Amino acid sequence: MLSQDLARYAHLQRSLGFKFRVQYTLLKNFVAFAEAIDDRHIHAHRVIEWATCAPSPQQRRNRLLTVRRFAIAMRAEDLRHQIPADDAFGRGFFERRIPYIYTADEIAALMGAAAQLKPAGSIRPLMYETLFGLLAATGMRISEALALRLEDVKVDGLVIQQTKFQKSRLLPLHDTTRHAVDAYLSIRQRLGALDDALLISIAGKAPSYNTVTAVFLQLARSIGLRGEPGQRGGPRIHDLRHTFAVRSLEQCRHDRDAVSRHITALSTYLGHAHVTDTYWYLQATPTLLGQIAEAGEALHQGGVA
Repeated sequence: MLSQDLARYAHLQRSLGFKFRVQYTLLKNFVAFAEAIDDRHIHAHRVIEWATCAPSPQQRRNRLLTVRRFAIAMRAEDLRHQIPADDAFGRGFFERRIPYIYTADEIAALMGAAAQLKPAGSIRPLMYETLFGLLAATGMRISEALALRLEDVKVDGLVIQQTKFQKSRLLPLHDTTRHAVDAYLSIRQRLGALDDALLISIAGKAPSYNTVTAVFLQLARSIGLRGEPGQRGGPRIHDLRHTFAVRSLEQCRHDRDAVSRHITALSTYLGHAHVTDTYWYLQATPTLLGQIAEAGEALHQGGVA
């Protein structure tokens, strides 16, 4: 019965536009756990028992809240389903991870290391060099980059079809970025791969997110950006998106109206549903703090900030 409930719940979530991948995997795991004990409905104590098996406090709380949302939906149909307390593992506290803002030299080093990947002469090193360069030059999400198809390369730039909020957008490219994409395409189109993905591995298809992450970690360690395996912290792929947002703002004219227009344009370029989402990607840098100080001084002297 719980399996059928989950199937209907997953169908509902996807019909509303949610990808519902991670949540479905967790709920499928919980349902298997509960049905192995012959549960036909959600029991609060069983949710706690299952969630406790997670290896960290954050994951335990995530398990709890994921099943709790499922339980709320199911209880609306059948009161025999129980809703576990949302504070069973205490109140969650989310701490924003401080993003790493890459320097231009670090991005160049990352791309250079990618160009040295094996096997030499294959599409693999060029693809990774192009991928990391695109992420740095456009601030697109890694999922959006891996979802690009050949037909998404237009005269005006790149069309992002697979977005977080189910909205397509056009990314105009700088001339240098466009030149790099065209150089990659000249090699890519000679391969005649059956898959029409823009970025392909030597297998002829787009690499998985996990594969790209593993390669990134390998390269980041090789150029000294990250420590040895097992050491926590260090730059992430996603920090290239933060870096794009910050460096873009650094180059904006320093008056209030220009910044306001720039943030609106940046939010659109990054594919955010609300301009407030863009603030999440900003981080104080010496350059930005210097600009803020200059604006404050101008305001203090009777000028316009």
